[in-house]
Amino acid sequence: MKNTFDLFQHIPDDLTKFVLVTVFALLIGLEQRRHYLKEAAESRFGTDRTFTLIGILGFILYRIAPNSLAPFLGGGAAIAVLLAVFYFQKMAFQKKFGITSQVTALITYCLAPLVYTQPAWLVLLIVVAVLVLTEIKESLFEFSQKFDDNEFVTLAKFLVIAGVILPLLPDQAIAPEINVTPYNFWLAIVAVSGISYLSYLLRKFVFPHADILLTGILGGLYSSTATTFILARQSRERPEGSKVTAAIILATTMMFVRIWLLAFLFNRNIAWQLAPSFGVFIVVSAGIAAYFYHIHPNTSAAPLPVLANQNPLEFKTSLIFALLFLFFALATGFVSTNYGALGIKILSFIVGVTDIDPFLLNLFQSKWNMTDAVLIAAVINAVTSNNLLKMSYGIALCDKAIRWQLAAGFGILIALGILADFIFYF
Repeated sequence: MKNTFDLFQHIPDDLTKFVLVTVFALLIGLEQRRHYLKEAAESRFGTDRTFTLIGILGFILYRIAPNSLAPFLGGGAAIAVLLAVFYFQKMAFQKKFGITSQVTALITYCLAPLVYTQPAWLVLLIVVAVLVLTEIKESLFEFSQKFDDNEFVTLAKFLVIAGVILPLLPDQAIAPEINVTPYNFWLAIVAVSGISYLSYLLRKFVFPHADILLTGILGGLYSSTATTFILARQSRERPEGSKVTAAIILATTMMFVRIWLLAFLFNRNIAWQLAPSFGVFIVVSAGIAAYFYHIHPNTSAAPLPVLANQNPLEFKTSLIFALLFLFFALATGFVSTNYGALGIKILSFIVGVTDIDPFLLNLFQSKWNMTDAVLIAAVINAVTSNNLLKMSYGIALCDKAIRWQLAAGFGILIALGILADFIFYF
């Protein structure tokens, strides 16, 4: 074994890199041959041998003068001219306008300097990206057809709020009464919007025909309250029965997951202290969902369009979140100063009937004069109160046949929340 290792040490570095360039170029060429199997020979300028020779030519010209790069650049210019002539001939006689193969050939020519100057993982990643992108033309076309006129505007909004506005904001407190910085305030918007946007993309593009359970999971990432409201109302017109209950409870399971992820992002100390109780909430709620899912006979029904087309980055939604965030920042500071820990615990139970994310993000980010135990109790109270609200919505709106199921499922979660509050945090 040692002799074998010593043998590899004596292999010239140039030989190793030449083999890598040749193999990578050959792989790209083989993919080009497979891609053009059903097309006429005159529609392509070359495949496996041509691409391999292009890679070898780039290697030779790069090694001749690796510092000045004059031969390499001259060879690249010559290759580019030949590819341009072929492309214009193809346009004139075959009326085909794609330049994917020409660009792929130029990338193949550049393999040698990449192998010599860049880390191996980056070169391999580039080769893999070339192979994948040239292979998934039809899949990309089908995927692009799913986009409507507003999708790229939505993506641009998210990139602006996350990559442009956030880095520009100061990390200093807004005012003595509001113990939150503009940076933390906007970071909260980015975090919540990011989770909601991911749920929106998964629901619309990856799972457009999701079954009822997946609908509950993805809806819960977006908003468990809204998902509960819609599923309960639609249960009157659907035959799934207890499967609707399972989906509603799963939406709450994802609420626990979402809140814990936000805590982990903004305050890991609190997140780890919340882990035991939230772990129990997640396991128990998932178990309740599984029970109700399996007690109902299999049925087939059309997928539920819950929140499928709702844009999580609408200006109205962001504005409401911002106003709630500032309101809860003021309310939390006022209650903490004047009423102490008991006031925070009462406030946390009251806010459960609203959107709890702004309140919880205030707790996770702010340096309020309260112990971790009080913060954790406030989080438990808020989610328990929110579960009480969802149970009320569900029982009021759902089909009569599943009212007892929602009452039992949410009742267990509410009882667990109260128990966790008393056992661990009082």
